[in-house]
Amino acid sequence: MSEREMTRTEALMSVVRTKIATRVLVPGDRLPSVRSFAETLGVSPSTVVEAYDRLSAEGVIRARRGSGFYVTSTNLPPMALAEMGTPRERAVDPLWVSRQSLDAAPSVLKPGCGWLPADWMPHEALRRAFRALARADDTVLSDYGSPRGSLTLRRLLLGRFAEEGIDAKPDQLMLTGSGTQAIDLICRLLLRPGDTVLVDDPCYFNFQALLRAHQVRIVGVAYTATGPDIAAFEEAVTTEKPRLYITNSALHNPTGASLSPQTAHRMLKIASAHDVTIVEDDIFADFEPTLSPRLAVLDGLNFVIRIGSFSKTLSASVRCGYIAGRADWIEALLDLQVATSFGGSSPVATYVISHVLAGGSYRKHMEETRQRLTRARNVAVDRLGMLGIVPWIIPRGGFYLWCRLPEGHDSSVLARRCMDEDVVLAPGNVFSISQSAASFLRINVAQLGDERSLEALERAMKTPL
Repeated sequence: MSEREMTRTEALMSVVRTKIATRVLVPGDRLPSVRSFAETLGVSPSTVVEAYDRLSAEGVIRARRGSGFYVTSTNLPPMALAEMGTPRERAVDPLWVSRQSLDAAPSVLKPGCGWLPADWMPHEALRRAFRALARADDTVLSDYGSPRGSLTLRRLLLGRFAEEGIDAKPDQLMLTGSGTQAIDLICRLLLRPGDTVLVDDPCYFNFQALLRAHQVRIVGVAYTATGPDIAAFEEAVTTEKPRLYITNSALHNPTGASLSPQTAHRMLKIASAHDVTIVEDDIFADFEPTLSPRLAVLDGLNFVIRIGSFSKTLSASVRCGYIAGRADWIEALLDLQVATSFGGSSPVATYVISHVLAGGSYRKHMEETRQRLTRARNVAVDRLGMLGIVPWIIPRGGFYLWCRLPEGHDSSVLARRCMDEDVVLAPGNVFSISQSAASFLRINVAQLGDERSLEALERAMKTPL
């Protein structure tokens, strides 16, 4: 066999190994026939035969006489999320960006991270809650939590829902360990490997990472200043037959956009006609000056599942999320939560959160935070503008700016250069399914106060490619 043919054989073997590593193929699955695989990859049948024979010799697959080749039940490598989906440079890999922010030393600057600085959080209210916790019943300090979660916190949430116009019943709400766990449980309940899920393009990058772990097919829908491009949304729903659509309705991550009433109504009509469940992540709700349209409010928790958490407004150290949806789904999710984490949210966390929410300080904290973010946003727009970096839109609130770079700049290149100076950025293609956002950066205006971030960014932009 020539060197060129050997290279093709090895490339084909790599394709099969990658499908197994990322769980596209699992033990017992039948591989494509020699002829069909050869046609798909544009190689000769003899190359496929050679690759299959070598994989069989390694024990990766096995032949069944008259039936074909099948993935074996042994030698299955660990699932590598970083290798799933379209290959990317590590600077634009969602997991890499997250880990750089989470592992960063205190001296590292993080204008690319997704949370407020520690000194913006309501520490005094949290300390009062912890002092009250020290006097709480022993069971709060030592017992497992109820799968449904703290009754006190659930009542507070139901009251907040009622203020918005959601008439949710107690059996339509449960607490979870975090907002991420809420999405994970929903995926476990409603998805199977190979299902299709719609997300916005761009979208929160951990949506993509989590969906890859569930081995589903991810389809992006272009996002506009008023929500998803409705024509693209309808086409994707009609042709791709998705099981779920996951989105932020308000202060969208990363763009900062909020749904318009017209887009919200048309989305619900399309989703209802095609039996698509919408997961509405409402984590940024309290950063809005006034509430924009919410799918859960318009739908009444029929086709829409609402999730949220308190890590952005109170504390990422005291984690708790929630799910609001149909009662029958909540009942099934409770069983899943017991199966996967035995119990639900931490009684300690829910006690602290309930204490802060019930006090008068929380509303004051959020009002002050919104005002502070407005000032930080205005300063950021001016300072970034001096570098030729301009916002895609000016959001109604929140701490993100989705910024376009001057022509000729690639955000992943800037991210690598700034990382060398201990500045973490979030390049656009981390958020983009289609990898079409190389000219964008997501900037956290609350984390941009240190001049060194802007200085590092300016130097990175001046360095020749």
